[in-house]
Amino acid sequence: MTTPSPAPLTDSHSHLDVAEFDTDRDAVIARARAAGVTRQVIPAISRAGWDALAALCRTHDGLHPAYGLHPMYLPEHRPEHLADLADTLARERPVAVGECGLDYFVTDLDPDAQRRYFDGQLELAREFDLPLIVHARRAVDEVIARVRRVGGLRGVVHSYSGSYEQASQLWKAGFCLGFGGPVTYERARRLRDIVARMPLEFLLLESDAPDQPLASRRGERNEPMHVAEVLDHVASLRGESRETIAAATRANAARLFALPD
Repeated sequence: MTTPSPAPLTDSHSHLDVAEFDTDRDAVIARARAAGVTRQVIPAISRAGWDALAALCRTHDGLHPAYGLHPMYLPEHRPEHLADLADTLARERPVAVGECGLDYFVTDLDPDAQRRYFDGQLELAREFDLPLIVHARRAVDEVIARVRRVGGLRGVVHSYSGSYEQASQLWKAGFCLGFGGPVTYERARRLRDIVARMPLEFLLLESDAPDQPLASRRGERNEPMHVAEVLDHVASLRGESRETIAAATRANAARLFALPD
């Protein structure tokens, strides 16, 4: 049983729109709210899902869409989708551009094509003055370099997995770092050290549901409700109260994504 948060929480990264939740999405939202997770930022993964994501977020309070082209779904992307993204950003005014980024862990994803889509989304984020939701797997240095080259950007690197030095470069550039299930594993020593020592004003909580289940729930479908358990681990690692972490991470998400009170 997940212990409810002492203060309202924001899940800064869930994929509540995907097929894994088609049979019980309303119940998943209800369980999240019962655990104190009252807001969710839901980044898109490909052009095909944008319309359904928009409809979902219009239907439920506390759900906030972002639109983008995820690098792991590269085979689904087409060059004209960047123009479609510009039109969607202008029409929908979402909370962010994303999920976008680079993934050099999956070996059959063409790096040059990934870079073209990522660079295009960086430019759109600057043009529309929106934050970015960035996926960076085995690509943190290149993500930092490309963000710096465009300039004038802000956002979050979600499910952060880089070094402390890379993390410091990101928050000095105004980027937050998102942490979820991986921080609950005792073997994730480097990650847990970053969470323990980083400035609280750049820390966000996330589920990445339905992926990245917590250590206590290996093999299960992840849900936004479990952000309340991530909160417990972060508070313990930092030696701070659950109330302090809950309030700070909610404020951080509100500031980054311009979420309403």
